[in-house]
Amino acid sequence: MDTLSFLIDFILHLDTHLSQIISHYGTWTYGLLFGIIFIETGIVLMPFLPGDSLLFAAGAFAATGALNVFILWFLLTVAAILGDTVNYWLGHQFGQLAFNGRIRFLNRKHLERTHAFFAKHGGKAVVLARFVPIVRTFAPFVAGAGAMNYSRFLTFNVSGGFIWVTLFLLVGYYFGNLPFVRDNFSLVILAVILISLIPIVVEFVQHRRQRRLEVTKQV
Repeated sequence: MDTLSFLIDFILHLDTHLSQIISHYGTWTYGLLFGIIFIETGIVLMPFLPGDSLLFAAGAFAATGALNVFILWFLLTVAAILGDTVNYWLGHQFGQLAFNGRIRFLNRKHLERTHAFFAKHGGKAVVLARFVPIVRTFAPFVAGAGAMNYSRFLTFNVSGGFIWVTLFLLVGYYFGNLPFVRDNFSLVILAVILISLIPIVVEFVQHRRQRRLEVTKQV
């Protein structure tokens, strides 16, 4: 199984995979979840790791007693804040090279879209980006590249990480084990992913519409 297929299978069957991980690794599961959230938010090359869906699934398992929701909340909030902090300083160090196209592995379209996101939403973009996959990973990098000074970024980073982890963890905790959700967990995870992608689709449609208007005016 190639990496992409494995990733898709892992995301869509989080209940099965998390159950196996918990049964095999016990308390080490907290470290694994910490690592995934940290990497997804902290390494700009890893925007496709599960974020929202993983928090939801972790909350659902916490409701069964397999994991401690308070430990999860603390560790994953710290992971989210630390991840964005590392990503900010990576952007501060390498951001100009990335925007010049000298770092091949970074998608310039994602960078430019995130930069436009900052231009539209200002400082609150750091908080809003937490709820937008891909943009969530690129936002702190772009902020570090010059969109925002660190003291201002830190305030939005802490509040955004707290809100994001708390919301999805508690939604999973309180609703993840309802009979319908439990019996259709893969479909619910897919719905969580699709809902989280709505802002990207809206932004894309608005961008296309704006481009068409600009082309029409030029003609």
